[in-house]
Amino acid sequence: MTAPSVSAGLALGLIDYAARRGADRAALCRAAGVSPSEDASDARVPLDAYRRLMHAAAQMTRDPAFNLHFSEDVSMSEISILGLIMEASSTMAEAFLQMQRYGRLAVEIETEAAGPGFALKPSDGRLFMEDLRAEAEGFPELTESAFVRLVCGPRRFLPQPHILAVHFRHRAPADVREYHRIFQCPVQFDASWNALEVHPEAATWKVARHPRYVFGALTQRADEMLAELSSAASVRGQLEAALLTLLHEGEASADRMAAQLGFSRQTLFRKLRAENTNYADVLESLRQRLAIAYLKAGAVSVNETAYLVGFSDPAAFSRAFKRWTGETPGAFRQVHKAAKFEAE
Repeated sequence: MTAPSVSAGLALGLIDYAARRGADRAALCRAAGVSPSEDASDARVPLDAYRRLMHAAAQMTRDPAFNLHFSEDVSMSEISILGLIMEASSTMAEAFLQMQRYGRLAVEIETEAAGPGFALKPSDGRLFMEDLRAEAEGFPELTESAFVRLVCGPRRFLPQPHILAVHFRHRAPADVREYHRIFQCPVQFDASWNALEVHPEAATWKVARHPRYVFGALTQRADEMLAELSSAASVRGQLEAALLTLLHEGEASADRMAAQLGFSRQTLFRKLRAENTNYADVLESLRQRLAIAYLKAGAVSVNETAYLVGFSDPAAFSRAFKRWTGETPGAFRQVHKAAKFEAE
């Protein structure tokens, strides 16, 4: 599989939510290595970068339960096509099947059985939904966030509670009050698995929050996105994902990136040649796309953009940007800022 990652839409949704609660948007973008542009919502963010982003947001908002509140307040349908597809499903059973089918679009992770991230398991006359993510203890907030959305999303339209109990492998935090308030059912920590106990009749409950033709259109686009995600298995895709987390440090040398990917420098170059590209072209193309996205969004200055895409010298960045677009970064940013203002 490709390197673990989340959709940029998920990361950008987190950034927007944290910024509304007082966090520094530009600092969060730097922590995640993502563009503030909504145009990047179909891109990917490495899982390690998303972990750093989650922790930075919790620190900046001074909210140790930030991941719970973000997942409670921001529906998956607001930040991912996966949520829209689930809400357009006819029943809870179909919504679960679509989550298994398209879950990779939101979070691409290694699972214990190399299959879907969640599985329904009957046990002693009860029904459980188990989170099969491997090494989940390294990022327990990801499990918690998924469970909060699986509880709070359907709660908005189902006739009665569909989750009867919550089980977490990790230890309980010092304060568990928010867990009990949000889940509204028994919550067990230090459990033998990460799982939700599901109401035995919930599978037949109606969902259909959107017309059926919407479901068809969404799944067609989701299939295209899955194909695109699979193509990211290319060495170029892996290199770009790794560069995203390091560009702002200004030390994205070929030797360092090869080591990051587990290759020698020569092996990396050979693999890139086999894909009809080279290291310099991949780096320049990524810098160009990110710089354009940052400046279009208007959330960071020209100098901050230079830093984010790995230029220590703003003048060198200006020369490179003019070579890419024929405009200076300042003029480019001003034009798009004016266009955005007129549109509003």
